[in-house]
Amino acid sequence: MISENRKKALISFKKAHGSISKIIEMTEKGEYCMDIMQQNLAVIGLLRSAHEMLMESHLNSCFKNAMASKNEKRKKEMTDEILKVTKLFNK
Repeated sequence: MISENRKKALISFKKAHGSISKIIEMTEKGEYCMDIMQQNLAVIGLLRSAHEMLMESHLNSCFKNAMASKNEKRKKEMTDEILKVTKLFNK
């Protein structure tokens, strides 16, 4: 079963996909740069939001389960994954 956060993230991904198509079309038509940049920022917002929803879902399921286990190797791997993705997100 897909969590509510994953469903919401999927909606954001689909909206971003449609917006990217619009941005490509706008760019090909030579539309005003500021209009293109505004659309681009909207897509960035959608993707950031989707990322945050997925992270919350991951922390409440996979990460929580790993931390509750006695598998120290898995706990370290999970923590390292979170740190890696967080660093990429903040670039």
